[in-house]
Amino acid sequence: MHVSASLSDEDLLVALRARQPGAFEEVVARYGARVLNTCLGLVPQRADAEDMTQEVFVEVHRQLAAFRGEAKLSTWVYRIAVNKCLEWQRYRKRQKRFAFFTSLFGADDNAPAHDLPDFDHPGVLAERREQAAILLQAVARLPERQQAAFTLFHLEGLPHSEIAETLDLSVGAVESLLHRAKASLQQRLRGYYQEYLAG
Repeated sequence: MHVSASLSDEDLLVALRARQPGAFEEVVARYGARVLNTCLGLVPQRADAEDMTQEVFVEVHRQLAAFRGEAKLSTWVYRIAVNKCLEWQRYRKRQKRFAFFTSLFGADDNAPAHDLPDFDHPGVLAERREQAAILLQAVARLPERQQAAFTLFHLEGLPHSEIAETLDLSVGAVESLLHRAKASLQQRLRGYYQEYLAG
C-alpha cells in the first residue's frame, strides 16, 4: 500500500522509518519545490540550485535513520538545505580564491568572473527579475547566517520560530540577524529596494 499525500508530517515520518513504499517519494513531492526555492535564494544559478536540491534529498535519505524527530520534518529538511547551500558557497569561494591566485602567477588566465545570478525564483514577476538578481547579489555578500535567515524569511515566508529551529538559534537571535541583514542591504542598495525590504 502506497503512502497517501494526505498524511501528516508525523505519520509520514513513521512511514519513512517503516520503509513503506512511496514514503520517500512523498517527502520529495511535498518539499521539493520549497527546497528548490530555498536553494535559489542561496545558490542563485538555477542549474546549481537544482543540483543542490537533488543533493539535499540524497542527504535526507541518508540521514533518515539518525533523525530523532526533535524538530518538525519540514524544519529538518530546511536545515539540511541551508547547510548544503552554505557548504556550496564556501566551496565556490575557495575555487574563486584559488583561480584568482593562480591567475596572478600566470597559471590560469581564465579565472571565473563573479556570476550574475540566473534568478528565476517562483513568485518574482518577470519584470522584477533583474532587480531580484541584483538583490540576490547583495544578499550573497552578507554573512552566512544573515543570508540564511533573510532567505527563509523573505523568500520562503517562514515564521521567526521555525527559522530559529532551522538555524539552531533563539528567536531573538533570528530577529537580530534579520535586522542586521535588512540594514546592510538597505545601505548597499541605497534605497532601491526599500519597498521589498519593508516586510
